[in-house]
Amino acid sequence: MTWYLGWLVDPENWGGPEGIMVRLSEHLGYTTLTMLVAMVIALPLGAWIGHTGRGGFVVVALANALRALPTLGLLVLLFLAVGLGLLGPLIALVILAVPPLLAGTYSGVRNVDPAVVDAARGVGMRGPEVLWKVELPNALPLIIGGVRSAALQVISTATVAAYVGIGGLGRFIIDGLGQRDFGQMIGGSILVALLAVLADLVLGAVQRLLVSPGLRQARTTTGGPGLRLVRGERSEEEAA
Repeated sequence: MTWYLGWLVDPENWGGPEGIMVRLSEHLGYTTLTMLVAMVIALPLGAWIGHTGRGGFVVVALANALRALPTLGLLVLLFLAVGLGLLGPLIALVILAVPPLLAGTYSGVRNVDPAVVDAARGVGMRGPEVLWKVELPNALPLIIGGVRSAALQVISTATVAAYVGIGGLGRFIIDGLGQRDFGQMIGGSILVALLAVLADLVLGAVQRLLVSPGLRQARTTTGGPGLRLVRGERSEEEAA
C-alpha cells in the first residue's frame, strides 16, 4: 500500500510544471468551464420547459439519449473533427453535464405544489414572476441536486481528456499506465476520487445555505428527494 502513497506524499511530485498542483488546477479549470457552459444551456431551458409544460417529453428523451452516449467514443470523434486542443473535450464534457442539469431543473419546476402556484397567480403574479419568485425557489433542492450530479460526473470523466493530449489529473493515470508506473496511476486515481468527494461536500454545504429550512423540512416529511419526474401537467394557459 505504501508504494503509491509514497508517490502522493513525495514533495517532488507536487511542484514543477507537471506537478500535482498544476494538474489539479487544470482539472478544476476544465470542470468549472464545463459546468458554466452546461448551466448556461440547461438551466434556462429546463426552467422554461418546466414552467410552460411544453416539450417535457422531449426533455426526458433528450436527457436519456445524451446519457447513453459513450463519452470516450464521443471524445475520439470530436478529436477527429476538431483536432487537438480543449474544444473537443469541452464539448464532450458539456454533453455529459447537460442531462442531469436539464432533468433536475425541469423536474424541480414541474414538481412545485400546484396550490402554491395557484396562490401566487391569485395575488396577481404573472408567468415570469411565478417562475422567478415561486417556482425556482421551491425547485432549488432538485436543481442543486442536478448540479451536484453533473459536477461529480464531469470531475470523474474529465480524466479521459488526457487521451487527447491535454492536462488535468487524468494525465497521471494515462502516463502512469503508459510508463507502467502504477504508483503514479493509482495516486492520480486517488486524487480524482478525493476531488470528487470534496466537491460534493462543498456543493452540499452550498445547498444547505441556499435552500430554506422550510423546504428541507417539507422534503423530509414527504419522503425526501424521491419526487416524480413530472407532476400533473398544468394547462398551457395556466403556465403562460
